[in-house]
Amino acid sequence: VSDNVTHSTALVTALDNVTTLSPMTTQVINDTNITVPHKCLLLLYEDIGKSRVRYWDLLLLVPNVLFFMFLLWKLPSARAKIRVTSSPIFTTFYILVFVVALVGIARAVVSMTVSASDAAMVADKILWEITRFFLLAIELSVVILGLAFGHLESKSSVKRVLAITTVLSLAYSVTQGTLEILYPDAHLSAEDFNIYGHGGRHFWLASSCFFFLVYSLVVILPKTPLKDRISLPSRKSFYVYAGILALLNLVQGLGSALLCVDIIEGLCCVDATTFLYFSFFAPLIYVAFLKGFFGSEPKILFSYKCQVDEPEDVDVHLPHPYAVAKKEGMDSGFYSSTQIDTTAYLDDV
Repeated sequence: VSDNVTHSTALVTALDNVTTLSPMTTQVINDTNITVPHKCLLLLYEDIGKSRVRYWDLLLLVPNVLFFMFLLWKLPSARAKIRVTSSPIFTTFYILVFVVALVGIARAVVSMTVSASDAAMVADKILWEITRFFLLAIELSVVILGLAFGHLESKSSVKRVLAITTVLSLAYSVTQGTLEILYPDAHLSAEDFNIYGHGGRHFWLASSCFFFLVYSLVVILPKTPLKDRISLPSRKSFYVYAGILALLNLVQGLGSALLCVDIIEGLCCVDATTFLYFSFFAPLIYVAFLKGFFGSEPKILFSYKCQVDEPEDVDVHLPHPYAVAKKEGMDSGFYSSTQIDTTAYLDDV
């Protein structure tokens, strides 16, 4: 009996130890996630030395400052080109790219100066959403202008596109911001600082998959029977642009999917895509669509097959200075060679 009592007591003690071990283990894991964060999480909030400047904000600030300086350097010649052509598309894109660079700089500077208070973190997230709003507006404008309205290049079509993209971008940003502020993702919390999580893992995954499908469809459109039914851009830069964004959203979707199944390494993928998107998307727009216009040989933003535009819409096509000059030269040569020699004619008479 004594042995049975001793055995039972030992068993109960062992069960108690097992019972108390589970929450202890969970607590240790949770503490490790916060006090010893993953290096990809550490990058998002670690300060440089004893300063309050984070490595992440500095990484995002430098490319935006360099690109903004480039835009300022190109500003005189760009204004001259815009005045000559009066193109609504180029003017709109140039202004949006300028605004995105300014907002990116402002967001990084404000993030460097704010404290770790709740109000400061909310302000930082709002600036993230404003930046995302302008970036998404340009994204959608390029796609819609390229696939639906680009062949018109009229002021009315640009206004319609801007109205549509503004509403869609605002709805997306408000939804993302609401999720980010009211329901912050615990996986992106470090010590007493809650890092911007783009609306959480699940919203990030859903939006990445959606944009990946959209841009993938744009890339494969020229290979489908639809190419004979609708006017598609013929410039390769448009499809290179769509392919780059499709790849970016694919990697971002994979990273957020890993986070959804609690694999912290997925944070490294979304760190890389976030840095590339918020730092180099505006330069990508400039190189793909504006560089040719502001260069020595202006080109049309979207090139299309021959198409008759709507008669009631006044088109504002971009000029072809070199082509026009060549044509005028040919015309003048033609008329000079066929000019009637009146003196010889009178002599004959």
